[in-house]
Amino acid sequence: MSYSPLSEKIAGRLIAWRWPLLLLAAVAVVLSIRPAGRLGFDRSIENMFAPDDPLLVPYRQLKQIFGGNEVALAAYIDPELLTSDGMARLADVSQKMEAVPGVAGVMSLTTTPMGVDLVQDPLLEPFLKLFEGYLVSADRRTAAVVCTLAPEGDSTKRTHTVNALRAIISRHDPTGVLTGEPVMVSEGFRYLEHDGTLLGTISTVLLMATIVLCFRSVRWVIAPLAVVTAALWWTKAVLVVGNFRLSMVSSMLWSIVTVIGIAHVMHIIVRFRDERAQGKTPEKALLAAGAGLAVPIVWVCLTDTAGFASLLAAKVGPVHDFGAMMAMGSLLVLASIAMVLPGLSLIGSIDADPQRAWGERNLDRGLHTLVYYLEQRPKLIFVSSLLFIGMSLIGYRWLDVETDFTRNFRASSPVVKSYQFVESHLGGAGVMDIFIAAPEKLDESFLSRVRALEARLRDEVRVENAQGETVPGLTKVLSLVDGIDMFAGALGEELRDSMPLDLLISNFKSQMPVAMQALLGTDQAHGNQSYYRIMLRARERQPSAQKNRLIQQVLTITHDVFPQGASVTGFFVLLTNLIDSMLRDQWISFLIATASILVMMVVAFRSVPLAIIAMIPNALPIMVVSGLMGWFGLKINMGAAMIAAVSIGLAVDASIHYIAEFLEVRQAGHDVYRAIDIVHQSAGRAMVFSTLALIVGFSALCFSQFIPLVYFGVLMGLTMFGGMLGNLILLPLLLRMWSGERL
Repeated sequence: MSYSPLSEKIAGRLIAWRWPLLLLAAVAVVLSIRPAGRLGFDRSIENMFAPDDPLLVPYRQLKQIFGGNEVALAAYIDPELLTSDGMARLADVSQKMEAVPGVAGVMSLTTTPMGVDLVQDPLLEPFLKLFEGYLVSADRRTAAVVCTLAPEGDSTKRTHTVNALRAIISRHDPTGVLTGEPVMVSEGFRYLEHDGTLLGTISTVLLMATIVLCFRSVRWVIAPLAVVTAALWWTKAVLVVGNFRLSMVSSMLWSIVTVIGIAHVMHIIVRFRDERAQGKTPEKALLAAGAGLAVPIVWVCLTDTAGFASLLAAKVGPVHDFGAMMAMGSLLVLASIAMVLPGLSLIGSIDADPQRAWGERNLDRGLHTLVYYLEQRPKLIFVSSLLFIGMSLIGYRWLDVETDFTRNFRASSPVVKSYQFVESHLGGAGVMDIFIAAPEKLDESFLSRVRALEARLRDEVRVENAQGETVPGLTKVLSLVDGIDMFAGALGEELRDSMPLDLLISNFKSQMPVAMQALLGTDQAHGNQSYYRIMLRARERQPSAQKNRLIQQVLTITHDVFPQGASVTGFFVLLTNLIDSMLRDQWISFLIATASILVMMVVAFRSVPLAIIAMIPNALPIMVVSGLMGWFGLKINMGAAMIAAVSIGLAVDASIHYIAEFLEVRQAGHDVYRAIDIVHQSAGRAMVFSTLALIVGFSALCFSQFIPLVYFGVLMGLTMFGGMLGNLILLPLLLRMWSGERL
């Protein structure tokens, strides 16, 4: 088979310089280890959004005004809560939590001047009613301690704070829980740090086992492992130099670099083995394999890079960063193959040749049979494929997004159990806030408007529950005016009417200083403007469409009562919009990836029709898998929202190898049928092995504690499998039509 002079020259130079290149690669790895070890996580929830995302503006302002806006909620059940002993226990927990470094303040039933004597106070029932759902449950058996956390200067310190709070509540009551945004983020990244090593190790072990089963050679296990190891260390070092930090989805960096590297090497192994079977020496066999695959592998790495780089268009921080990291990793895999593989392939003579896999003869027969049916029944196969694709696409009408952030974790995780506890005992776990520009000195006119707003929020925000009944959408609405009204109500009608508003506010502040700080603040960055805060709670576990309607109702009512100077934000708002934003990003990234890869294919094959043919078998499986998600009622989460752009870059790899070899065989004078049969036995067989490696590698993500990574692994595996079928079935039929033959 003839190769281009440039390919032969590149392959020859790499083989001739294999020892200096291998030494250079080893030195580069050693130099990379120290900086690579400094690659850490960005634990900020704000990193999940674009820096200029309008949703972040009110969220950041709320944090600035009210002192960080990050709260950890500890809760436990005490049947004797409203007794002197029960209140003494609560006071003890509150005091211990307040003493934890990183805790700015604590609020509970006992953090008032009345303390444990609250049970004897005439204000007991109004006080409990006011903070029902925040500090105490409706049945008065569950207590909560709200810990306001100091602004974070070091992510490690925040982790230590959360761990200390959890230890306190666990010692007090083993069934107690700790929840809240900073807890969820801290816990999530704890899982992800563990996942990064675990998933990388599992994917490496699984892929090495796959290579052993496919090629029965220790050398050809060590060589791909060395390629991946070098690429991984280099990637991490470059990311540190570029000031990157890992995010929620980039913990699978190790796994995906491993998968990509080994999938590329699979093609080289198969080609090298075929050349050795023809009696060539190892060096000449590697030269022939390299000359035949140099150009396709370069284009493959470039298309991988384009697929990942398209994620740079995403506005969601973790997706954007993941795209940049993996684009860099894809290029460094190419460099690692060039520098590492020639030397390790040709060093010594022991175990030099990869062997045939057990059962590979059955694979050969299967591929021959497939080609036979493609020749005999092309129309039937083509039409059947189109019908299946069409039926799958109908599933798009049922696709929905997952907005419950707790579903990103396994049901057995402490995060999920904590949120379930809060939802069932204290009402909704979804936190929203309204903050309103207020006069420097609160007056009755302003507070009357706040009362009207709260009344409308309680009455008019409605959702549908699981039984189809219309119920209040907000489980709690609380602000300073409710506290003022509580104290005023205890005075009796005559005293209440004569009591100055300033005195009522002062009384609330002296009784509940932490609550006062959380409900009334000043924006020092904008002329010391005063802001009034209304805290809202909603059910976290709701359909995304219902959450969006709920948020829209709150926005409409708030802006109706306060047309200016009012904002709605909070964790509930941010996360409800996050997956919708990721879904929009997915299709933008997919279009960018498709367009850029299509241009590359035009350049590579110097043919627009061939470029389009290369894209079709790889784009369709992505749409089919997404449609099947709708059929099976699976919701789109962060992992599912990333597969389109990534998979098109990886899936098209096989098409490049297939078409490149098809053109070579056709140039050698074979007819279309014979050319397809030959290519199925070489590039097609390598495609089966590389797809197997991809599926096995991505299956390692199923061991993750972070459910989006599980989704990503499973869906990528299915998409890769669909791409393989497309390249073995649809691609040959399309090439037949391109060659001028009818189906």
